[in-house]
Amino acid sequence: MQNPVKPEGARASEHSECSKQEKSSADVREHLRQGGVVAYRTDTFYGLGADPFNESAVANIFRIKKRLADKPILVLISHEGQLEQLVEEVGPEARTLIDRLWPGPLTLLLKVRAGLPEALTAGTGKIGVRLPADPVCVKFLNAIESPLTATSANLSGAPGCQTAEEVRSAFGADLMIVNGGKSRGEKESTVVDAAVSPPILIRKGAVEKSKIESVLGMQIRSRS
Repeated sequence: MQNPVKPEGARASEHSECSKQEKSSADVREHLRQGGVVAYRTDTFYGLGADPFNESAVANIFRIKKRLADKPILVLISHEGQLEQLVEEVGPEARTLIDRLWPGPLTLLLKVRAGLPEALTAGTGKIGVRLPADPVCVKFLNAIESPLTATSANLSGAPGCQTAEEVRSAFGADLMIVNGGKSRGEKESTVVDAAVSPPILIRKGAVEKSKIESVLGMQIRSRS
């Protein structure tokens, strides 16, 4: 992808690509600052990005997806330094998983930092966070300079979208889309509740349970 933060349909000449890329980065950041939502390629499927610190922006995600309020929304970060903006603490098992399996398709549930929108956690007191490995996704997150929500860009219950065209078909022309090319879309991320000890496997995904157990040196149970 030549321009990781250029909204789909934006045009730029070969000679002014650099300046237009910078301008479009600012445009996307401003759109997010105002509570807007943007679809972008993640390390799994396309996701819906909004400012996780903005309650109205998070509410827009639920409205756009027609998502039930009891469904939490995960957040992507571009580097570990952003983790402290979202969580209160990182326990020893969580630290081991971070050190060994991040970046990668592993979403960790951790104790949420006070003051974040309750809708992010669906009232659980835990927030799902992931540091992706996909270079296109990371480049986009670095340009945004902030953590970003990453719930899948599809109507609730529908299959995930792997291309900008699929997102456009699902949501129409009003949604801002950053065309990052086709996403991998093979499996969803594995979700582990690392706010408890021992951790609990919440959702099977790209990282196998056996791998997590090997890294931790212990067996973990799956949520019933």
